[in-house]
Amino acid sequence: MSRMNDVGGMSGFAPIVEEPDEPRFHADWEAHVFALNAALVRRGVYNLDEFRDAQERLPVREYLAASYYERWFAAIRMLLAEKGVATAEELTHG
Repeated sequence: MSRMNDVGGMSGFAPIVEEPDEPRFHADWEAHVFALNAALVRRGVYNLDEFRDAQERLPVREYLAASYYERWFAAIRMLLAEKGVATAEELTHG
């Protein structure tokens, strides 16, 4: 069964527009999400396969509405809850 991220060969999606000299991060929060993910992987909280799987398990509407790093952040939150590192309530309200 295909997941939402597997759109190869599907029609109806706008073409990908490459941005010349695109910066690695478009906002500071994206760099923070990148660093947070790297730290959690290094500490063994989860691995990259689990991280990729978590992104692919996002509900279709959420996946399609989210930017690249918004999907990363949603996957991190999902994994922290699933691994018992933080509750959903803690992740929502601090």
